Amino acid sequence: MNPLDATKSGFLLCIAVCMFIYTFSYLKDLLSEGQNQHKFHMKRAECGFYPDELCSALFVGKNAALKIGNSCQSTYQPKPLSCIQTSCNCSTVLQTLHFITRPLSAEEGSFSLAYIITIHKELEMFVKLLRAIYMPQNIYCIHVDEKSPRDYKVAVQNIVNCFENVFISSKREHVVYAGFSRLQADINCMRDLVHSKVQWNYVINLCGQDYPIKTNKEIIQYIKSKWNGKNITPGVVQPLHMKHRTQVSYREYVHSGRSYVYPTQTKKAKPPHNLTIYFGSAYYVLTKEFVEFTLTDARAKALLEWSRDTYSPDEHYWVTLNRLPEPYVFKDAPGATPNADWKGNIKAIKWKDQEGTSHKGCKGHYIRDICIYGLGDLQWIIESPHLFANKFEPGTYPLVMDCLERRYRLRVLSQAEVPIEGHWRLQEHNYFNMRLE
Repeated sequence: MNPLDATKSGFLLCIAVCMFIYTFSYLKDLLSEGQNQHKFHMKRAECGFYPDELCSALFVGKNAALKIGNSCQSTYQPKPLSCIQTSCNCSTVLQTLHFITRPLSAEEGSFSLAYIITIHKELEMFVKLLRAIYMPQNIYCIHVDEKSPRDYKVAVQNIVNCFENVFISSKREHVVYAGFSRLQADINCMRDLVHSKVQWNYVINLCGQDYPIKTNKEIIQYIKSKWNGKNITPGVVQPLHMKHRTQVSYREYVHSGRSYVYPTQTKKAKPPHNLTIYFGSAYYVLTKEFVEFTLTDARAKALLEWSRDTYSPDEHYWVTLNRLPEPYVFKDAPGATPNADWKGNIKAIKWKDQEGTSHKGCKGHYIRDICIYGLGDLQWIIESPHLFANKFEPGTYPLVMDCLERRYRLRVLSQAEVPIEGHWRLQEHNYFNMRLE
């Protein structure tokens, strides 16, 4: 073989080897990519791109579902809500955000509820809450914290503008945790609500991290059957370990983005009108007559003024007034429940100090000794007798909120006594038909 032929043979062999290596590498990469895509699709299917099947299993407490759900939580990305950060016309807002636009029964249409919702963050959570409790016969006062960012306030206003029965409180407070400003925010909304044209029967206050457990119809039936004409303010005579809240004067500190309540050395005078101070929930279900009473009665006004420098006054103000009558020459508080104790299932909360008694622990995490619900809490939530649950953090546990609102809307529509409009459903295609045990 001459040198030229040897060179050609070597060159052809080199090309063949290179092509083999390239083909092998390409097929290997293609196979690997296919396996990864398969894994991705398997992961997406397992986590529930439409998670009704997974949610149904979580609601009945299946351990396998909890393991899958927890592994998916970090990768699960719910579809962002439309029209809340961008401007849409109101017709589009109602359609794309799935608001119910007609009373679902005659009973609901003739019994209007008023809501006070205090918010300061998490716009999507607020919209999820509003669309869950929204009914056209009800009325809603939204108190947006004065310290909230401007773009947040604008976004809330854009949503509110699409409804005649939803409005922003005419006076806004810079709310400080455990301060008088939190109580004042509710009072501001109440002043607006009593002048509303809507003839509402009861008012319920919520915060932006609440979500309903019972439907609008179930809430009305609970009020009528258990509390007809009475107020719901769970609480007891102020315990000894809570007396410090009203024995010394407290002040709100607000400066450079920091805010808190701190005690002073000033001792407080005794409560006005020799009132017995109670301690209880800051959340309530109150008749319209009682609200009008709190805004006009001399004892209510005096107690409000006395409460300005107390710690977390919303946890004693409503429950104290609702424990009248006492031996007064004044008229009784309308709908008062002097012997109610802790009765009244308003809000399901997992308190850290109640582990082992009212619940078996928080499956999410605690903030200020209150559970931020995780997937393992879903069964406990839906089995609770309460009207609402607190607290939710969709940014941390997105699947929790998705499961709850899918189930809740199905329950609402299953109770409807009118034809269901297509946009009332949260999803166009129901792949797994979530079970409603």
